[in-house]
Amino acid sequence: MNISLKKKEKIPITTMPSLDEKCCYNNSLGCFFCIMKETNSSIRSNEIKNYFKKMPLIDEDQELVLVLSGLWTMAMSQPNDKELPTLGIFECMASLINKGINKKSWLQKNQNIYIPYYASHIIGSYTMNNVEFAIKALDCGVLDPLLDLLRGKMTWVEQRVAVRAIGHLASYEKTFKSVAIYEEEIVKLAMNLASTCLEVVYKEFVGVKDLNMRLKYHCDLLTRGVGGLEMENSKAEEWASQLQCWSLHLLNCFAIKERCLNLICEQNFLKELSEMWGGLANDSSPGGVGLIRVLCYNKDGRRCIAESKDVIKNLCNLARSSDDWQYMGIDCLLLLLADSGTRYKVLQVASMCLVDLIELRTLGGRSNVGNTITRTLLADFKQRKVKIKNIGVQQVLEEIWGLKVDRKKREQNMSDEKLEEKRVMVSLMKQEGNNSFWLGKIEEAMMKYSEALELCPLRFRKERIVLYSNRAQCKLLLGEANDAISDTTKALSLSSPTNSHSKSLWRRSQAYDIKGLAKESLMDCIMYVNCCFKMDSSSSSSSLSSMKKSMRIPHYAVRMINKQMESTWLFKNAQLKTFVDLSEKINQPHDVMRDTRILLQKKGFIEGLSSISEEPQLIEKGEISRKNLVIKDRERQKNVFTHSV
Repeated sequence: MNISLKKKEKIPITTMPSLDEKCCYNNSLGCFFCIMKETNSSIRSNEIKNYFKKMPLIDEDQELVLVLSGLWTMAMSQPNDKELPTLGIFECMASLINKGINKKSWLQKNQNIYIPYYASHIIGSYTMNNVEFAIKALDCGVLDPLLDLLRGKMTWVEQRVAVRAIGHLASYEKTFKSVAIYEEEIVKLAMNLASTCLEVVYKEFVGVKDLNMRLKYHCDLLTRGVGGLEMENSKAEEWASQLQCWSLHLLNCFAIKERCLNLICEQNFLKELSEMWGGLANDSSPGGVGLIRVLCYNKDGRRCIAESKDVIKNLCNLARSSDDWQYMGIDCLLLLLADSGTRYKVLQVASMCLVDLIELRTLGGRSNVGNTITRTLLADFKQRKVKIKNIGVQQVLEEIWGLKVDRKKREQNMSDEKLEEKRVMVSLMKQEGNNSFWLGKIEEAMMKYSEALELCPLRFRKERIVLYSNRAQCKLLLGEANDAISDTTKALSLSSPTNSHSKSLWRRSQAYDIKGLAKESLMDCIMYVNCCFKMDSSSSSSSLSSMKKSMRIPHYAVRMINKQMESTWLFKNAQLKTFVDLSEKINQPHDVMRDTRILLQKKGFIEGLSSISEEPQLIEKGEISRKNLVIKDRERQKNVFTHSV
């Protein structure tokens, strides 16, 4: 539908007044808010029912949207209150949506353009956690008008609330069959929305340079009539992420029942799915990996996923990250490895990743994660070794067997005296490695750390964390990013809680940055800053004010976060598609520093810390060589490295 309200003046949208207020909004049906204040329940019920019946018949009423806004507020605050759902609110909302779709002249009168949005939101709010209301809503005919909005009869704003409401209706066993009548169409629409919504929102709103050309009612709904450009763009990013994630939730409702898997498992969509992560604006959703994990519980789903090298690679990157959904990436890989039909298609890539996680203890509420990974990887290692033709995979599995089986057996009966002797020797070897590092002999230091790791008993987890992390620093300086990621991941798997060793987080963040994996680098850098705050707060016994002064966000970490936030910006790909000349300087419509502060607050960081410490200059003007870089890097490493020594 062609919506053309750009040139109209912005009309602020207010919420429903308190029932105690004396405001009265009369129309041909009377004042709805006065009706709600009626103390006689019988009279109030009759008047509300009559109001809902006649509400869709009103053509000229400037206050109609105010009533809808008030009803939405009530639905959000009291979603289980039976009064309005039993008095005809669902029939009323369905009729209003139909009227908005089919009567363009009515839609553009007064503030009627807002009505389909609020009506859909009311349906979604009442059916979110109440199966009884979901059944009632379907009986009242809400599905057809919601489907029209999902089909794009209006705009992405209405699609967002429509897909939310339909997702709630599809999530209940008792209502799924009614929704599944349209399953193929709904699945195709949801797939298309998930794939294209970010580009649509960017083209139609965020990327519109002439702010006067933005739909005014979109601006009003996004900001509730309060706020400027910054809030509009911030909310648009949040809503776009929700639109994508709610589309994935709708697909999940079908996938979990093994419906339309032939559509959902299309190869191009699976690749896109593995790259959908919800963005920073919606960190409560697992994004595409949540749906991929559901597909991994189905044989056909596993077969299709195993065919995509890109999907497996993305799952491996997630499994070796500090992302909140790391455990889902591991789950997917383990499910693929447990199936004999897909095991050898993914073993080569998955084993290179999972070998770094075999000493994980707890993750995502699960215990003994590393042991589960070990058992899965070694399931047929001795019995059917002939099937593993790849030399690299054989070496990985032999390494796991040697560490988790042979070495563990040897150390079980080791005496305390022998253990202490090894501890002393490991400490001396580590010190030798440290000395070599300070002298710029990086390869020599790396060899010392490797020798210490071979000698160090498995039970000395703290010592091994430091050795892995220090060796990773050497590999990082030598430009061996893949090996640095491997060693830091091993260190983080040994740490307690998991992913809590700050220096390993920072080093892996740098390694991921070298590899061009912006999201993984960003997550590690955020966790690094968080760990720094926790260490400073736990070690400080002074007053809160002096503690805040001593706690500073390292400038290099802020720089990394800002860089990766730009690279992982939700609309980055849409922006690149929109602009042909990529060399043109693009003024992104979001404030990176502001987003950084919001992100740090979301992750539970201490508020009010605005001071930034400078990163020492690494390279002075003049000839640059590896030796010079190492010498200049010593001062920077002094504060970072010596804590691990």
